[in-house]
Amino acid sequence: MNYDPEDEIIVTVGASQAIDVTLRTIIKPGEEVLLPGPVYPGYEPLIKLAGGVPVHIDTRDNDFKMTAQLIKENITDKTKCVILPYPSNPTGVTLTEDELEEIAQLLKDQPIFILADEIYSELTYNQPHVSIASFEEIREQTIVIQGVSKSHSMTGFRIGYLLADRSIRKHILKVHQYNVSCPTSISQYAALQALTVGENDSEIMCQSYAKRRDFVLKRLKQMGLDVVEPDGAFYVFPKLKVSDHTSFDLGLRLVDEAGLALVPGDAFSEYGQGYMRLSYAYNMEVLEEGLNRLEDFLSKQ
Repeated sequence: MNYDPEDEIIVTVGASQAIDVTLRTIIKPGEEVLLPGPVYPGYEPLIKLAGGVPVHIDTRDNDFKMTAQLIKENITDKTKCVILPYPSNPTGVTLTEDELEEIAQLLKDQPIFILADEIYSELTYNQPHVSIASFEEIREQTIVIQGVSKSHSMTGFRIGYLLADRSIRKHILKVHQYNVSCPTSISQYAALQALTVGENDSEIMCQSYAKRRDFVLKRLKQMGLDVVEPDGAFYVFPKLKVSDHTSFDLGLRLVDEAGLALVPGDAFSEYGQGYMRLSYAYNMEVLEEGLNRLEDFLSKQ
């Protein structure tokens, strides 16, 4: 993809601020934003702050993928934006080039924006990442969210950026510049080093994550858990067959009884109920110990 650095890119205070200023620019009160469920919990509050209405689409029976067909079934005359957060937090799944092309064909020429949160794009395993913005027919209605937090493990530096056609970017800039002025110059210089000197650092990380993913998947399947294989990021989202009333309740029990911290699936919308997010961004020794504790906990249920 090619974006003009002068008038098609904005450097932001992390990817979160990029999402915030984008939604506040494109959403009017009462307009709907489609997003998959389960999904990262940071979108819904920002949609509401912009006056919009979040509409979660149940992806549980579709390997957590929000495909063109699911989007089509949920579009109304109030739909203003579709959020595509792939690779996904919390599920780790992503969309193929063919699946993205179907979405592009569905949404082209419609008065609907696409917010593509691709913060995990450098961490994919089975296939190279494809951005929906690479389809020229929808480039003008697509805003890509990126950053160095995941690709270079620079979460605390708070450097994100958005890529958008100049026709949209010029309006997002109005919100951005009176919101934060700019990200700190210190972090910008650090990000510059990461993207030049450390351009290929994510490839090394990706190799390590792939090994950890395979190890975690093998152990979870040996425990008899239902799990969709992640294509990217560093999460896996198993379904735990435990009689607790909510995933949150189960999360508290795991802390108290097993000394184990997993993020409850219901934090990621109602469609995450019954699931738990496991991050494998740890060394193998920690992962092995954690999985041993999970297996021991489940064996006593």
